[in-house]
Amino acid sequence: MKYRCLIIDDEVLARDVIRTFVQHDHTIEITDEAANGSEAVVKTLQHKPDVIFLDIQMPELDGFEVLREIWPYHQPFVVFTTAFDQYALRAFEVNAIDYLLKPFDEIRFHQSLGRLKERLSQKSQPRIEELVNSLFRDQKEKEDNYLQRLLVKEAGKMYLVKTDDITHFSADGNYISVYTTQKKVYTVYESLGSLENRLDPSVMIRVGRSNIVNMNFISELETYFNGEYIIHLTTGEKVKWTRGYRDNIKAFIARMG
Repeated sequence: MKYRCLIIDDEVLARDVIRTFVQHDHTIEITDEAANGSEAVVKTLQHKPDVIFLDIQMPELDGFEVLREIWPYHQPFVVFTTAFDQYALRAFEVNAIDYLLKPFDEIRFHQSLGRLKERLSQKSQPRIEELVNSLFRDQKEKEDNYLQRLLVKEAGKMYLVKTDDITHFSADGNYISVYTTQKKVYTVYESLGSLENRLDPSVMIRVGRSNIVNMNFISELETYFNGEYIIHLTTGEKVKWTRGYRDNIKAFIARMG
């Protein structure tokens, strides 16, 4: 039986080493590689590999942040790779499948691979979920625990978009259109109420039954009929601020004041 793996590391040389060692084992097949945390999330959810070789220190998202993003959707077996022993020990202490402390040689790699294949054959997922749950708890304990990135879809592909780059959301039935500063529109399949609960209310404000707007991109409020307003965004787009959400205008004025 062949197992599919994804190699995740921001260092080209590190990816080359792992790729070379993996290719010596005919039971492991490389599906793809990722050079940073954001790319790792997207490719893991696209390919759904059995195994990921996951670097901990990476730009954009580190290895633990990658796990936080992917774990609700896909739970691969994980081998951590790191040049920092304190991080490796943290992963090891919660009984992660294994870790490779850089620089590692082929003997050490295949020792790790042997333990990995044994667990794969037994479908014995180690306590990696405990690590992920602890990371979720740590995140919730922080004051700023709102969404920083949103997983979106476009043309069958998935992307991570920073919430700071989102100008507004518009709901239609069972999906939400996500508008960005680059004037791209992505799709999220989620209720607007559920999404609203995960957004920072000091930045994202509900202006209607179907719309949430990033206050940082409001350039003008134009008076409309029946106590409603037309919101002019810096991107040139317009959104209506409906009467049922007029109380939220006070929050906007307070922020702008």
